[in-house]
Amino acid sequence: MIRQYANDDIDTVMKIWLDTNIQAHDFISADYWKCNFDMVKEILPQAEIYVHEDDGTKQIDGFIGLNDTYIEGIFVKKAAQSKGIGKQLLGYAKEVKSTLRLSVYQKNEKAIQFYLREKFCSQAECVDENTGKKN
Repeated sequence: MIRQYANDDIDTVMKIWLDTNIQAHDFISADYWKCNFDMVKEILPQAEIYVHEDDGTKQIDGFIGLNDTYIEGIFVKKAAQSKGIGKQLLGYAKEVKSTLRLSVYQKNEKAIQFYLREKFCSQAECVDENTGKKN
């Protein structure tokens, strides 16, 4: 089930955020994500967030963060990945937004393949000033 984020979700969502970023971005130091944890935790509730809850356990296993039409990220627990949760979250976002855009690190090949399958296309390349890595 997909539902809107509630303030009580913050600790679970932030654990998924940290774990998933470290796992998906092994080309960026884990310290980068850890150093940004508190800042993200503070600003995250300002975003439009939808969480995916497992129907059986009622535990959050993924979420999508939106800033207007920009996808800040789709994050799914490692144990729940490749089960269609990211696709469901993206599908939900497509229902509530007429257009969507995003940025993905070039070295995050799994995410690039996912978005290409979902009919996104590359429009520009740039370098993330915070990490020095290409998007």
